[in-house]
Amino acid sequence: MRRLQINHVTTYEFTEAVTLLPHTLLLRPREGKDIRIESATLAIVPAHQLQWQRDVYDNAVALATFSEKGKRLSIDSRLVLQHYDDQPLNFIVAEYAVRYPFQYDPAERADLAPYLSTLFEQDRPAVSAWLQQFWQSGQVVETYLLLEWVNKAIATGFTYQQRELPGVQTPATTLVNHSGSCRDFATLFIESCHYLGLAARFVSGYVYSPAPVMGQGATHAWAEVYLPGTGWKGFDSTSGQLVGNDHIGLAVGRHPESLPPVAGSFLADTPQSPVMTVTVGVVEIGA
Repeated sequence: MRRLQINHVTTYEFTEAVTLLPHTLLLRPREGKDIRIESATLAIVPAHQLQWQRDVYDNAVALATFSEKGKRLSIDSRLVLQHYDDQPLNFIVAEYAVRYPFQYDPAERADLAPYLSTLFEQDRPAVSAWLQQFWQSGQVVETYLLLEWVNKAIATGFTYQQRELPGVQTPATTLVNHSGSCRDFATLFIESCHYLGLAARFVSGYVYSPAPVMGQGATHAWAEVYLPGTGWKGFDSTSGQLVGNDHIGLAVGRHPESLPPVAGSFLADTPQSPVMTVTVGVVEIGA
């Protein structure tokens, strides 16, 4: 078991007091058999009301509604959790899905439909051409090995670049540039799975590293693939590894652009370009 402390502070500085409209926050990790939250605090300035909700993906969403104007918005999330997924390779795939290609059970396929749809239809030819090196029609391969080949090829064959711009690159752009952020790599992996007929979804969260990481470096993104017999399995295409107890998922979704940790807007009397500062720290603490 790994015990982790997570501090995530986001601030916006304005040149005048503005009216803050409701903000949605995806800052509470997804609890389950692998993750247990010991303590969690969420401090927000200016004055506000906070309401917790569950979205369609069962993510924990905090809705902040503000009752006064402010020149500064501060959102300070602090968590302590226990992470038990220390054997990510310890899983069993249903016999019918051990080798690819396979077909999902019809009942499961109906529920998985949203995660099988291509997100970037125009990029299918580029993704298809790239995947030829791993699998071609008529071949039979072990499902996990195929996914591992694709995952490691992205991690080793592309250059990581931290991009501050919102959104993601299209898979074709990542393939042309041979570079991208963790969001871009996860998107390419997800679209590769969709082309292969495998259900996949996007995950935003944090990653723990023994070496100190400054700024937003601890925020991360990866993909999950639905494998019959084991369920949703995480693949990190930035490191080329399976997701384990150094990954903390905050939210899952169908589209990689739908999961910002903080989202909202404001009204002002004059044009504003607020200065945003984000600091994230994930450290291991004693049991």
